[in-house]
Amino acid sequence: MRELVDACRADELRVGLYLSPWDRNNPAYGDSPRYNDLYCDQLTELLTRYGDIAEVWFDGANGEGPNGKRQVYDWPRVWSLVRKLQPEAVMFSDAGPDVRWCGNERGTAGDPNWSTVNPSIVAYPGADGPGIIDALQHGDPKGTVWRPAEVDVSIRPGWFYHPAEDARVRTVENLLNLYATSVGRNGKLLLNVPPTRDGLLHATDVARLTEMRQRLGTMFGRDLAARARTTWHVTGPRAAVLEMDLGESARIGAARLEEDITRGQRVSAYRLVGDGAVISRGTTVGYAKIDQFNPVEVRNLRLEIETVDVPERVALRLY
Repeated sequence: MRELVDACRADELRVGLYLSPWDRNNPAYGDSPRYNDLYCDQLTELLTRYGDIAEVWFDGANGEGPNGKRQVYDWPRVWSLVRKLQPEAVMFSDAGPDVRWCGNERGTAGDPNWSTVNPSIVAYPGADGPGIIDALQHGDPKGTVWRPAEVDVSIRPGWFYHPAEDARVRTVENLLNLYATSVGRNGKLLLNVPPTRDGLLHATDVARLTEMRQRLGTMFGRDLAARARTTWHVTGPRAAVLEMDLGESARIGAARLEEDITRGQRVSAYRLVGDGAVISRGTTVGYAKIDQFNPVEVRNLRLEIETVDVPERVALRLY
């Protein structure tokens, strides 16, 4: 852990930790009180000896151990411990309490994707029952807590490094598609890149990540709307229009919409019109909604939105 933390901080990376609760090979596993004590002791070491931790990642993995016993995790105790020892850390799991799982490991956030959820539907990590996956995928516009989705997926077929998979690393095009279906759908992308047995990232994985970063820079490096003349109109109790004049015709193939999420998430539907023709349409926006479409030449654009509450201004970037 010390080597990992020092390496991250040397490159100004914030540290996040995942401590799997499913240590079925531990002799205490299945003796729930005893194992919960052990798990909290491990967590205490991780959260007190290595400085500030940015994220603590949990899942609900559970099952019988070699002794045939099944563990009952004490999640309220675990969450309280994190809050006490690392109050600024973000906690992830199916149930949050800060960031929720998106409901799959395919790299796809829901559409629509609300950052608010009903906490009673997914009460603890690993909960099972009707409606849970749908709630994780889409959130709830009437939800009482803010719990945005984190989209976890691996750059390889599995979560750990295997030499036999060196030729099965995701292509750059596939990685860009993952970006569009995670970040581009109001989610955060957690892309797993497993280290080799030498503790290094494989050259193929590094090359893919480097090219992905370069392609994203090329695709979204210049905002064609940066100098546009814009006008914002509230047209009804739950409707508004953003009008934009680019000053001259420009060829655009992507739009990024953004809400000021410090004021909540309100957009429930929108459509983007360029020179009188509909270019794209969608549902939720949140901190980012990215639409890609066949490039068109336009000068005047009109973003029409519907909201669940009093409209707030939406930012529009064009590429």
